[in-house]
Amino acid sequence: MIAYPDRRLKLFTCNANECLSREISSHLGIPLTEGRVVRFSDGEIHVRIDESVRGADVFIIQPTCSPVNEHIMELLITIDAMRRASARRVTAVIPYYGYARQDRKTRARDPITAKLVANLLTTAGIDRVLTMDLHAGQIQGFFDVPVDNLPAVPILADYFRQKQLEDLVVVSPDLGGVTRARDLATRLGVDIAIIDKRRPEPNVAEIMNIIGRIKGKRVIMVDDIIGTAGTITQGAEALLEKGALEVYACCSHAVLSGPAISRLSNSVLTEVVVTNTIPLPKEKEMDKIKVLSVASLFGDAILRIYEDLSVSKLFD
Repeated sequence: MIAYPDRRLKLFTCNANECLSREISSHLGIPLTEGRVVRFSDGEIHVRIDESVRGADVFIIQPTCSPVNEHIMELLITIDAMRRASARRVTAVIPYYGYARQDRKTRARDPITAKLVANLLTTAGIDRVLTMDLHAGQIQGFFDVPVDNLPAVPILADYFRQKQLEDLVVVSPDLGGVTRARDLATRLGVDIAIIDKRRPEPNVAEIMNIIGRIKGKRVIMVDDIIGTAGTITQGAEALLEKGALEVYACCSHAVLSGPAISRLSNSVLTEVVVTNTIPLPKEKEMDKIKVLSVASLFGDAILRIYEDLSVSKLFD
């Protein structure tokens, strides 16, 4: 625990991931700001702040996970409330940034929702964004305020390093995730391979080829999001068919929507390692899923932002 009594740093949690907020609070030794997010009888959101934040550096912790629209509105209204309460600076701590998968036009008349949400947050009055593993790096440029995009790979690498697995190879489940896979592979000192796939429709993946040597290897598949788990489970089957000994999967954000839990429980995967940027409800818990905490990383980043220190030094 870090003893940090200065009352000008304020932590406020909305409803999306109160458990993570409490972990961050405990790590910093700073209590969460008194207040709550409630609803009127017709469903309208009302934010209640029960202590002064005037002149304070406020960090609002709220991943925009399911139900994503509700949680985005909670965050926007909380930002507005802090601004009107005369907070000196408001930072949106968004461990998981929803709507990020629509970051460009892939066909005519597609929206770019990652930019739309960035506009909403900026208009609401944020001064800064602290997030983790954006689906696409260019989303940082959608904001007109500073964005700190923390990587989850160091946490995942530490976990697998402690397992002391032999004959490892890191696999990217698609071409877009090669940078993340190479980062993990470099930290573990192993080679990488790539699954060549295509997506004819959203949440639908077809595996075409596997690039790299995986025969006789233990494989770690790494991605930023596990959604319906189709890519991960199909990829694991393809890797075993090509001679892999066993397959582990890991990701930053356990979205786990639709048939994901059923697919993972019936899959050939040895273990699925995720972080707690998104809370894992009781009905989705299983022996095969291992959850790692990102609280200390976010806590250290919050402290560095508050003290105007470099955040990137956390990963040097």
